[in-house]
Amino acid sequence: MSETTAPASPVLSVRNLHKRYEDQHVLRGVGFDIHKGQVKAVLGPSGSGKSTMLRLMALLEPADDGEILLHGKRIGVREGGARGGAAVALPERELAKERRNIGMVFQKFNLFPHLSACRNVMLGLTSVKGVPHKDAEEQAMAMLARVGLSHRSGHFPSELSGGQQQRVAIARALVMNPDVLLFDEPTSALDPELVGEVLDVMESLAQDGMTMIVVTHEVRFARRVADEVTLFDGGVIVEQAAPDDFFDNPQHERTRKFLSHVH
Repeated sequence: MSETTAPASPVLSVRNLHKRYEDQHVLRGVGFDIHKGQVKAVLGPSGSGKSTMLRLMALLEPADDGEILLHGKRIGVREGGARGGAAVALPERELAKERRNIGMVFQKFNLFPHLSACRNVMLGLTSVKGVPHKDAEEQAMAMLARVGLSHRSGHFPSELSGGQQQRVAIARALVMNPDVLLFDEPTSALDPELVGEVLDVMESLAQDGMTMIVVTHEVRFARRVADEVTLFDGGVIVEQAAPDDFFDNPQHERTRKFLSHVH
């Protein structure tokens, strides 16, 4: 009799995540898992809490309640200890160490304007990981080649198109070798003719087995590339399913209404 293989543990888990800003309850008990090599596409209207969720997972803001676990270990906080006290947020230095494992690609690129493409990609290696300059430069050049920009390595952000800047931002996140890569609407700031070059890079990463959570409005990309599609609205997950089920047989009226607009 063959042995049953135990399911692999999730790379990243979110448990009962809450976030408030004054009287606005932005996240209301969000929870899900993502496994190694999986691509999760997150759709939803503006203001539904999608970007806030990513910022919490990237440890850029603290959650008000709930847990974020990386490979089963809670991150962003120090547990309360033997007496069961409340968990407390880690100091910034320790948060920076944990952020190494979670890459984030922002909507607006966030490149340093005074640094070349290569130097932008190198920066995390030299300043966070302490990689020697020569080694960091070699790794940065290899990653720029990975996103099709080795020929633009010496150019500054102002000399690059929006699509090229976003590909540099992807290279900057990738070079840190994260366990999971988060994308916050990576094409929404781009002119329509530049969207394809960024989506092509992202699809290539998916094919190579990168674990990714992608907040996006690119429905065709979500259907073609994602393993699971999630509808987010009002700070909660309304529906999540495999792409064919999500788009062809949605179970919730809110999903059907959303899809009728985006289609």
